[in-house]
Amino acid sequence: MSANITATGTPEMSSATKEMLARVRQMIPPMLERFHKGQLGRVAVIGGSEDYTGAPYFSAMASARLGCDMSHVICTPTAAQVIKTYSPNLMVHPLMRSSPSSSSPLPASITGGGLTDPSRIAEGIIAMLPRLHVLVIGPGLGRDPLMHETCARVIQAARERNMPFVLDADALMLVTKNPALVRGYKLAVLTPNVVEFGRLTQALGIEEQVKKLEQQDVGETAAKVEALANALGGVTIVQKGPTDYISNGKQTLQVDLMGGRKRSGGQGDTLTGSIATFLGWRKAYMDQIWDVTAAGKKEKIGEDELIGLSVFGGASVTRECSRLAFAKRGRSLQASDLTEEVHAAFLNLFGEVDEEATGSVKL
Repeated sequence: MSANITATGTPEMSSATKEMLARVRQMIPPMLERFHKGQLGRVAVIGGSEDYTGAPYFSAMASARLGCDMSHVICTPTAAQVIKTYSPNLMVHPLMRSSPSSSSPLPASITGGGLTDPSRIAEGIIAMLPRLHVLVIGPGLGRDPLMHETCARVIQAARERNMPFVLDADALMLVTKNPALVRGYKLAVLTPNVVEFGRLTQALGIEEQVKKLEQQDVGETAAKVEALANALGGVTIVQKGPTDYISNGKQTLQVDLMGGRKRSGGQGDTLTGSIATFLGWRKAYMDQIWDVTAAGKKEKIGEDELIGLSVFGGASVTRECSRLAFAKRGRSLQASDLTEEVHAAFLNLFGEVDEEATGSVKL
């Protein structure tokens, strides 16, 4: 299914996509005066190293621009110094550590060198988890073994707390090496690109499962996504491409909204941050901080469905960001251009969610 652009500049979409977005809209909290800070989502992005500071910023900022209340970045001390200059709106915590480097010209007091026990490093991050609703792990993480070992411990702690998390970029290497880290955890979302997806499918050896699904008239891409989700025990996989495929092994969704024609670096970071905010709203919906069955709404959405809806919403916003940014910038489009379009993309897809939470859909 393909989507076109209407004369007004708003996205034209298939009836299936329109129905899914209406379903997603049910879980978006209205803006009520009685809400207090933190109820509409507390997200932390774990990533950011000496060489990579943009990715965690773009992920955290997308989450904030979409509407989460509190957006954190947990990174190395050297990355923290840089990321703090990007925006005062983010809370930046220099809790991660990278392996000591004899070639670094910076003193250990700045790099955070000297602390090399991943369990001790993870303790400081795990202590933050009660204050958070969702984790994004991977943007700007790099492949430093100490950082990977730390993240593995944080992932395990998040599982013990039943906390949703989104894994992207180099955090996916953890799953490639140790699939048990996420296997069977239905609150895990993986967002691999084509190369990362290939590594995962090869590591899990799902060729036979893919063939069986293709024989059942499941398309090749959908079959691979579904087989990978099944092999990991029901985690949610997002296969990014001309059409985004989302599957937990039981249900496979397609996001067919048109995006921009330039695939900029950093677009995947907008995706992870957007998904994280929807996952934060999932908690608000489950906590029923507003009347989720008020005035014309359908039956309450089940917990199992909320993960898929969160991912669908985040993927849809990202594609609309890409479309809007490309229309303005063309081939010069950069990741920061997507960040600037997050709110407009949200309004184009969902409209304002009014205080009465009437459930009226403005598509």
